[in-house]
Amino acid sequence: MVINVQAFNATGKDARRIYEELDDFQSRRPIDVISANRPILFLDEPQKMEGGKTLDSLANFKPLAVLRYSATHKTAHNKIHRLDALDAYNQKLVKKIAVRGISVKGLTGTNAYLYLESIEVSTSAPVARVELEIKQSSGIKRVLRKLSRNDNLFDLSNGLEQYRGFVVADINALTNTVSFTNGHELVAGEATGDVSESALRRIQIREAVKAHFEKEQALFAQGVKVLSLFFIDAVSKYRSYDEAGERNGEYAQMFEEEYNHQLAEVMTLEDTPYNRYLKGISTGRTHEGYFSIDKKSKRMVDPVTGKKSTETDDVDAYDLILRKKEQLLKFEEPVRFIFSHSALREGWDNPNVFVICTLKHSDNTISRRQEVGRGLRLSVNQHGDRMDAPATVHQVNVLTVVASESYKDFVTALQRDMSGGLSERPRVADASYFTGKVLKTAAGDVEVTPQLAKQIYKYLLKNDYIDDKDGIADAYHEAKKQGTLAALPPELADHAESVFTLIDTVFSDAKLPLPEDDRKAKTNPLNSNFKKAEFKALWNRINRKAAYTVEFETPELVAKCVKALEAELKVSPMQYTVVAGEQADTATFDAIRQGESFKVTESSTDYHRASAHSAVKYDLIGHLAEETQLTRATVASILQGINKAVFSQYRTNPEDFMRKAARLINEQKATVIVEHIAYDPTGETHTMNIFTQDKQKEDFSKAVKVNHHIYDYVFTDSKNERDFVRELDASTEVVVYAKLPRGFFIPTPVGNYNPDWAIAFQEGKVKHVYFVAETKGSMSSMDLRKIEESKIECARKFFEAITSDQVKYDVVDGYEKLMELVA
Repeated sequence: MVINVQAFNATGKDARRIYEELDDFQSRRPIDVISANRPILFLDEPQKMEGGKTLDSLANFKPLAVLRYSATHKTAHNKIHRLDALDAYNQKLVKKIAVRGISVKGLTGTNAYLYLESIEVSTSAPVARVELEIKQSSGIKRVLRKLSRNDNLFDLSNGLEQYRGFVVADINALTNTVSFTNGHELVAGEATGDVSESALRRIQIREAVKAHFEKEQALFAQGVKVLSLFFIDAVSKYRSYDEAGERNGEYAQMFEEEYNHQLAEVMTLEDTPYNRYLKGISTGRTHEGYFSIDKKSKRMVDPVTGKKSTETDDVDAYDLILRKKEQLLKFEEPVRFIFSHSALREGWDNPNVFVICTLKHSDNTISRRQEVGRGLRLSVNQHGDRMDAPATVHQVNVLTVVASESYKDFVTALQRDMSGGLSERPRVADASYFTGKVLKTAAGDVEVTPQLAKQIYKYLLKNDYIDDKDGIADAYHEAKKQGTLAALPPELADHAESVFTLIDTVFSDAKLPLPEDDRKAKTNPLNSNFKKAEFKALWNRINRKAAYTVEFETPELVAKCVKALEAELKVSPMQYTVVAGEQADTATFDAIRQGESFKVTESSTDYHRASAHSAVKYDLIGHLAEETQLTRATVASILQGINKAVFSQYRTNPEDFMRKAARLINEQKATVIVEHIAYDPTGETHTMNIFTQDKQKEDFSKAVKVNHHIYDYVFTDSKNERDFVRELDASTEVVVYAKLPRGFFIPTPVGNYNPDWAIAFQEGKVKHVYFVAETKGSMSSMDLRKIEESKIECARKFFEAITSDQVKYDVVDGYEKLMELVA
């Protein structure tokens, strides 16, 4: 049975039915019937059940056993199982933590306000997003600007004296710093100068909203709704009340201003599902408060110490956040940002909290683990399926904490809290600890004798793998990570794997997972596959450059273009719609305000097929010559060749005629070029630098973690590509492969062409090293645009000219087609 404490811990005149003699129980007391069965009690959050009356009531059940489940036991019991923070993380049962630290640093002798938000890396030099004060006609305002090297803040601020001498000397994307010629340096997330409490909170809110949008953009397509949680210390900072009624408090007002600013940056003109989703949510409805409600005034109030909670009176926010968790997870529910007191109870653990921001002074009684604990559950999608696939669990599930202190300070405090929570783990790697332990081997269990235990200890001591207190040293963890651990002595060598597993049971702070700095751009470094002989051999076969020549007769091109235009050029006439309506019989104020005082009675659509008279004069031949890169004489020959009926469409819609004619001519031009193109090697080659230079910021939501690629991650653009990558990576025939960077291209007359894949197969199994151009969803030439098809045909001729039979080029729609070509 499931029962709550209130059902049995009251006695006397408030006694519950469990202590009464009931007819339904044949005049017996339910507690007697239950206790006679000697039940097993499972207590959830037992630290809340340690009052004297509750403990006495629990004894009335005469339990056979009591199992207590808690992350924060107050009383020591006989522990039979442990799943602490370290185990939960290593088993991928909780989110990964990222931190956006914000530190305030004063500048001696100046009040120059500066806040370094982030550094953006592009193909050119990095730029810094910095907030500074600028003198405007309406006064001095703080504005976000993108700064480049040599920018003078005195000039940018319109002559504010406080910025004299602040000239950008360097922007370092590796260290996330900006330095000025006067010696001052800013680290990302650092605010300097005149930073008030209000300015700090605004920065935090801005960073939280920015982090929210970044996660939302990455997870929306996967059906995961992103929630952000703000902790504040007073209701008045979120909602305030006066004679006029309810209005936004300081933080709610800041939030709406920063939300609208970030929304303007995120929204694009494209008609995408995500853009439609954002347009459908008003700023005022996207945030909600979770606070107690005063029964009389129906206003949000701060918790009152010593009185019963009035949370259940908050019909809207409380029901939404606590009782209707599933509704909050749906995209149809507009609430995405939640404001609450920091003292949320254990029941509040919505899995889709991805951002936590604490807008209050640090409280030493609350640990960092408690602050982040409300957002550590793994997220779910719109179907309620948990996003816990092992390969991507910590790519999807990352909790960003926006702290009011520096990244370093927050991480130090979090590590201290986590380490304290792991106090029961063994920390001393001496002989006495190893003695009596069991090594699990293929031949069976082997008990560690005192002699073997001494050998393990001497091995650790000899190689400096333990410190002065016999704790595991960082050198051991580093050597294990790099695969350079010293060889074990002969007595232990046969059980090497089991010995290292036993050593790993000794805890050290180095085993704690460090939260990542959320501002640092994630990197995708080249790995050891890049240095494999097979990849070098493949690269040496395909890296040659070539020039092309094309020889064809103009009349041939003109004839093809005339034929194509006469067969395919269909210009759309101008369309117009006539809508008729009349005023409604009765018109209310609301109908007029909402634009419903008139109703449509009928509508019709027609086309204007007569000549289009316009004040605009078109240079038809000049426009087509520019779009097709042909001479005016050639374009004129094409237009003279088409019949009058086709050419007369120009008067109906000139813009559409020129656009469609240019496309058809370019397609025929591409066809003629492919038939007559020839490539000749130039003697030059692409260098391997193209794999490291000009790397743009990458979207890791589209990344696939791989083993045989030259980078740790592959970034894909479609499901077909992702499936292809996974099969490539699992193939035993593939030694190494690479998705080629944009710097590797084949010149063609219709634009540079960048192939997709270079793949090296196992020697002996396949006689060729294959170069795969494209992974198309369809192999049908009908589904490829003419220009694209022409580029592919050019690539075929390119590889025929520069490579031997050992390299092949082709187009595939998946791994199966690739292996068919290989075989």
